Parts: sequence; C-alpha cells; structure tokens
Amino acid sequence: MNIEPYANDPGHWGASLVTLSEVLLDLLDAVAPASVLEIGAYAGDVTRLLLQWSATSGAKITAVDPDPEKPLVALDAERSDLVLVRATSHEALADPDVPIGEVVIIDGDHNYYTVSEELRLIAERSGTPLPLLIFHDVSWPHARRDDYFAPELVPEDYRQPTVEGGAVFPGDPGLHPGGLPYKWPAAREGGPRNGVLTAVEDFVAAHQGLRLAVVPAFFGLGVAWPESAPWSAAVADIVAPWDRHPMLERMEANRVMHLAYSHHMMVEAARWQQRSARQEALLRKLLESKSFSVAERISQLRQGGEPAISKAEVRRALAD
Repeated sequence: MNIEPYANDPGHWGASLVTLSEVLLDLLDAVAPASVLEIGAYAGDVTRLLLQWSATSGAKITAVDPDPEKPLVALDAERSDLVLVRATSHEALADPDVPIGEVVIIDGDHNYYTVSEELRLIAERSGTPLPLLIFHDVSWPHARRDDYFAPELVPEDYRQPTVEGGAVFPGDPGLHPGGLPYKWPAAREGGPRNGVLTAVEDFVAAHQGLRLAVVPAFFGLGVAWPESAPWSAAVADIVAPWDRHPMLERMEANRVMHLAYSHHMMVEAARWQQRSARQEALLRKLLESKSFSVAERISQLRQGGEPAISKAEVRRALAD
C-alpha cells in the first residue's frame, strides 16, 4: 500500500485517519465488506487508501463530503470506481441511493449533534446487525469538545457556546490563545452532549449488543460493532491489544502536548517578528527624520557632549 499520511497535512499534525492505516486495513480485511461508506472525505487521503484496498477486494467505495478539497475532486475525476457524493452527511445518509455498506467510516463534522444524527440515520437504514462503525477524533481535542464547520446547521439546543477561530491546549478546558486553532470550537470541553466520543458512547449505551474500542493514537480511532456479526470475534482480536492502552494514551498525551506547545511557540515567534519589524520600520523612519536630527543636535548642546540618544545608537540597534 502506498500510504502518504502527510500529503495534505503540511503541519504534520497527524490529522488524517490515514495515519492509522494498519489498523483500518486489518479491520476491512476482517469484515470483507462489499461496500464501504466514508463520511467526511476532505482531501481524499483515506479515500485513496480505500481504493487501493478495493483493487483486490472488489468492494464499492462511496465517499461523502459537501465541499471536497481539490485533491479529492481530482481523485474523483481519475477513478471511475469511486462514487463521490457532494452532500452533507445527513443528506447523504437519508438518500436511499447512497449505500450504507457493511463498513461506515465517520470522520466528518466533529460535534455531538452531527455524529449522533449520523448514527441514528445509519441505524434506521441498516437495520440489524449494524455495520462496523469506524470513527476518527475520539481522543483529545474532540472527544469531549464540539467543533463546527457551520454552527448554523446545528439546532441551537444542541449547539455549545463557541468562539470563531478559537484555540485549544491540552489540560485547559477553556480556550487558550496560541493553542491549536479550530474553526468553531466549543468554548469549554466536557459535559453532556459535547464531543465525538460522548456521542458514540451514548449511541452504544442505547443499543444492546454493541461493543466499543478506542485506539488512543493520532487523535483517536474508535471502533463500534455488533457482537452478533459473524466477523465480531475477528474485529475484537484486532482492536483488543490497542483498546485504551495506557502506554498509548501516555504517548498520545505527550504528542499532542508537544504539538500544541510547538504551535504556541510558532505563534509567539510570529508575533515577536511582527513586533520587531514594526520597531525596525520606526527606527529607520527616525534615521531619515530631519526633526530627529534637530532634536539630536539640541540634546547634544544641552548635555554638553553626547546627546541623550543619537543616530549612531539607532544604527547600532538596527545592526544587532
């Protein structure tokens, strides 16, 4: 498999589910689905991986995204074996022409309402047993904190208070200037009906015979599946060694802390560079100022020697 985890991730955040390809591919092999539905395809990193996998499995791949990025649009134009549905997840899941499939990958809008409705629609259409459900972003920061692409699409009573362009930092339940930026993050994490993992847990709790596993790496891979499915034991064997493993949890906590801190330092460095540039421009303007030359001469006469500040000092400051 040709896996490029950072092809559309210039900051190397590990933001794509494709970073967890080995687990994902093992799960697909265990279920051997005839059809896979991907919700939230973005730039097509996972979509491309699915197409590589389906080249030998023969599975039908359907990707859903209301506003696909250019690489996914190009992939759709290249591949006749890909069905790209340009609609919201709720619109697509309500459309009988969009196959649910035996595997559904959910990685769209990361908030409680959207995920809950996606699961409700899947359950209504698929019946029993449910398909294998694979989720991304079930760890920090979206496990217990909503984020919205378009807050107006979420009913007000489900919508958390938000801050446009807010930033988050591990260990801070509020917003943190200079932290990792998101489009419309909830102002605080935690509490009912807040976050992707909360939505998944509530769904699993409401349906008997469902199991949930969490692989706490690269923002978290969640797997929910019916124990009555013929492939249930094979899925359990794959995820059991990773499920909420304390060492993985520590490694991920360390990773996101360094990721957030590095981003914070980049923001601070950019701020100081901008400030330094403004100061340099001001000093150069002083050097060119006739008024400053007159003030320097007057200061020199009053001091009886060296002026309080001179053009020579300004030039030295600019040279440092």
